[in-house]
Amino acid sequence: MSFVETAAGSDFPIQNLPYGVFHVPGAEGEQHIGVAIGDLVLDLHVLAESNWFSGPELSQPKAVNALKQPTLNSFMALGRAAWKEARVFITQVLSADEPFLRDNEGLKAKALLPQKSVEMVLPANIGDYTDFYSSKEHATNVGIMFRGKENALMPNWLHLPVGYHGRSSSIVVSGTDLHRPYGQLRPADDAPPLWGPSKQLDFELEMAFFVGPGNQLGTRIPVENAEDHIFGLVAMNDWSARDVQKWEYVPLGPFCAKNLGTTISPWIVTLEALEPFRVKGPEQEPVPLPYLRDDSAASFDINLSVSIQAPESEEMEVCKSNFKYMYWSMKQQLSHHTSTGCNMRPGDLLGSGTISGSTEDSFGSMLEIAWKGTKPITLPNGTQRRFIEDGDSVVIRAFCQGPDYRIGFGECRGKILPPLEQ
Repeated sequence: MSFVETAAGSDFPIQNLPYGVFHVPGAEGEQHIGVAIGDLVLDLHVLAESNWFSGPELSQPKAVNALKQPTLNSFMALGRAAWKEARVFITQVLSADEPFLRDNEGLKAKALLPQKSVEMVLPANIGDYTDFYSSKEHATNVGIMFRGKENALMPNWLHLPVGYHGRSSSIVVSGTDLHRPYGQLRPADDAPPLWGPSKQLDFELEMAFFVGPGNQLGTRIPVENAEDHIFGLVAMNDWSARDVQKWEYVPLGPFCAKNLGTTISPWIVTLEALEPFRVKGPEQEPVPLPYLRDDSAASFDINLSVSIQAPESEEMEVCKSNFKYMYWSMKQQLSHHTSTGCNMRPGDLLGSGTISGSTEDSFGSMLEIAWKGTKPITLPNGTQRRFIEDGDSVVIRAFCQGPDYRIGFGECRGKILPPLEQ
């Protein structure tokens, strides 16, 4: 129990304690690392300056300095022993029977801030961003649309986690508006391409994980050790311009269709918080090659949903899915990514790929929900959607449900504005 009151159904009970970064009220440009608890943010910079962290890991000058940085990169680099120790000390300082913060009104006023009084920013300097394609149901659906049932999955898909290198500069935090992109479009296969705004802008329901300690160039991260390099997860919307993608993706895959913007939730939920919800992923057939083979429970039961809110309309849920549907696990994704000796760095972000289930109400993109535009959905205001229109907000939510608490990620929200005239 915490002395901080937490409403029933809150995303942020004391069992969660996710990390984020926020602008400090009244201190222009200054950013602090924080932890969400109920409707408040615990300022770890203030807590570090009060000498609360006294364990063998966090009492080191390097660790104390990491907690005072404007991003989480240095803290991510400390590794799992430091993360676990931090969780113990943060849980203790927020506990109902611990007077250190509870009874110090001056310290409490500085260290516990209302979430509504702060502005959340990207939690890390994201050096590199990779997006995978690891939902078998999603890959099958897309394959059926474009190649037919007989060739739905490409020959390599069941043997390795397919992915591509994305653009980290256009990753934005929840609440950031994005403009509809321009691109090369080829609406008719027997006509030359056109230049104009995308007419098939889509969301992709994803999760993503931040890398903690990296690996040296030339070495790899074995699958059995991969979780020591995973700091935590966020909800993610990898916006996609389907008409741009259709024309550009052969032979090298997505490019401009995917770099217009990627939205992530502001709070990073750690593996320690997710531990009670650990499950095994789908059976993998054929059995992966030895370097990817992993029989552990490497997935998590995370409930996912997507809602669309059109202008002057109520929000409408269009999808329910679950992270446990992912065919390739985070451990396998990270191990495969480094199998060539590629070096990862603290703060790198790896996306799951669109997460779809086996039923129509669990499809994780408008491409699937409206089945390539042939099955439009009707919103509460009576308008139809095949893809996302200007003024629409897309909201992704993610949470694990415990017996009397939930572990939530907060909203991953983005609004599409009209294209910029240039």
